[in-house]
Amino acid sequence: MQIEEIQEDIIAEFSMFEDWMQRYEYMIELGKSLPRIEAQYKTDDHLIKGCQSKVWVHADLEDDKVVFTADSDAIITKGIIAILIRAFSNQKPADILAAKTDFIDEIGLKEHLSPTRANGLVSMVKQLKLYALAFETQRQPEKKG
Repeated sequence: MQIEEIQEDIIAEFSMFEDWMQRYEYMIELGKSLPRIEAQYKTDDHLIKGCQSKVWVHADLEDDKVVFTADSDAIITKGIIAILIRAFSNQKPADILAAKTDFIDEIGLKEHLSPTRANGLVSMVKQLKLYALAFETQRQPEKKG
């Protein structure tokens, strides 16, 4: 499934809920299904800077696709990173780099988060794209100059 299709699915799911309490509950449920990061990666090197809560993210390149795992010490934050991982995991690095993040605004996530959580959300997106950039850069043959 392409990133855009996954994002459309996420938008459709969130639109089924009438209020934000239901959406928060759904995010908490999504957080429970988060692909868990292995304990060895719960280090400062994998901690996302700029988040109010602790959020660890790890990425591997498998069959030319980036596979993310993560965890957080806060249930809402765990739900947020679960949404992002669902949208971007198992995708090619170039596709992740090219992907838009408008779906975040369309589900109303940013506007319903505290300013510090909204900043953390931006940091999470940036970190996922940095992993994709690192893998994409590794794939490029060195240019002789």
